[in-house]
Amino acid sequence: MASKLVREIAEAFQAAGLRSTPQRYAVLEFLLRQPVHATAGEILGAINRADPRASRATVYNNLNRLVRAGLVREVEGAGKAARFDAALRRHHHFVCEGCGAVEDIEWFEIPGGVARTALGRRQARTCEVLFRGVCERCAPRKKGARG
Repeated sequence: MASKLVREIAEAFQAAGLRSTPQRYAVLEFLLRQPVHATAGEILGAINRADPRASRATVYNNLNRLVRAGLVREVEGAGKAARFDAALRRHHHFVCEGCGAVEDIEWFEIPGGVARTALGRRQARTCEVLFRGVCERCAPRKKGARG
């Protein structure tokens, strides 16, 4: 498993034309290994436990480079800190306005006619649907509901 992940990260950096620095590698590895959508602060804390050389600026700079390269997506919460997600498979997101949790939603295509009508002469490079609302944990329970 570890060697497969090492190979995937190396190939991703090469395909994106990015140099593999220890800190950049650590940021992407953390995002690929964790099933959460972490904030930059959470990423900094996690990678500094293993190697305390990364600064906040280093983490932010590497996240920005990874986002621009298309290897990581930034998911903006409702007035909360941005969260980051390794973008190796296509999916959409749901952001809870109660607790700020970000959940993956399985990918679905937006019909071409809808996209063309909405975009006019614009030329989109990518598309992601971001749902906002209240997650199951935050939704008020109805009287008599089981849970």
